[in-house]
Amino acid sequence: MDNKDSQAFPHTQKTGWRKALIDKRQRMADRAWRNDMLQRVMRVWLIERPEAVIGAYWPIKGEFDPLPALFRWQEAGLEEDARAAQRQRRIGLPVVNKVHKTLTFHTWYPGCPMEEDAYGIPKPKDTEVVMPTLIFVPCVGCGPGGLRLGYGGGFYDRTLASLQPKPFTVGLAYDFAWLPELQPEAHDVPLDAILTDTGAMWPEHRR
Repeated sequence: MDNKDSQAFPHTQKTGWRKALIDKRQRMADRAWRNDMLQRVMRVWLIERPEAVIGAYWPIKGEFDPLPALFRWQEAGLEEDARAAQRQRRIGLPVVNKVHKTLTFHTWYPGCPMEEDAYGIPKPKDTEVVMPTLIFVPCVGCGPGGLRLGYGGGFYDRTLASLQPKPFTVGLAYDFAWLPELQPEAHDVPLDAILTDTGAMWPEHRR
């Protein structure tokens, strides 16, 4: 295999994985059960986190929906002792910058006015820009070392590479999305943690 073929091979393999995993995700017969389990994993994982502004995503193509767990997290902040809850907990959803092909995060709340972006994905309409210090990232697939298989557009990699300071990043996926053979490419920005419906997939010990 020459150099050109060796460079093309990972992309061909990733395309196959991507299609198979999206198809499986959209056909899940046990979706409700898996969603409930991952909601619980998220809520427990968030208990000791210090962040007040968290970025997430609007689910597409059978992705897990993180917003119910985050809304519970936001409500829990309002219930805490007022002296300890000086920071308002906020949730942000991504908005695509079509020029730079990066993401900015805009405030979201239940009932928030929404509109479709250039890719047909709902986004908050005319809400405040926020800077998350923790971002939940959707994964088509995930692998050792915090590697993530996305849709191939590179939006999250470009965004995470540009943010200073870099936010803590947490991949969300169903456990069948684990790809032990997934290999890094030069542009990949590894995640700090990966959560699935069966628990923390990576790292083994919660930070």
